[in-house]
Amino acid sequence: QVQLVESGGGSVQPGGSLRLSCAASGSIFSINDMGWYRQAPGKERELVAAITHGGSTNYADSVKGRFTISRDNAINTVYLQMNSLKPDDTAVYYCNAYLDYGLGYEVDYWGQGTQVTVSS
Repeated sequence: QVQLVESGGGSVQPGGSLRLSCAASGSIFSINDMGWYRQAPGKERELVAAITHGGSTNYADSVKGRFTISRDNAINTVYLQMNSLKPDDTAVYYCNAYLDYGLGYEVDYWGQGTQVTVSS
């Protein structure tokens, strides 16, 4: 059994910062890509940022230059540093991880989500 546990969400004023963390635990051999998605009310879930095991990153255009994704492979944790937050960033943020079970077989897992609210 594998769990992804997120933390760090909350409420912040526009221009503020938050740092999200997501720790994977359980039966883990190796984790390939990890990422953060978000879903605002009435909208589809969208990719915010992703990072490979080797550290290559990919960002949604809307967050480039403001958000930074990073990971610590030793503790199976991915982070999302969010700066210059805007009201449009308000959403539930979900952590995602692709676990490698060898021979090209991988399974993706999701966290439970953490609310981020940006409002004055």
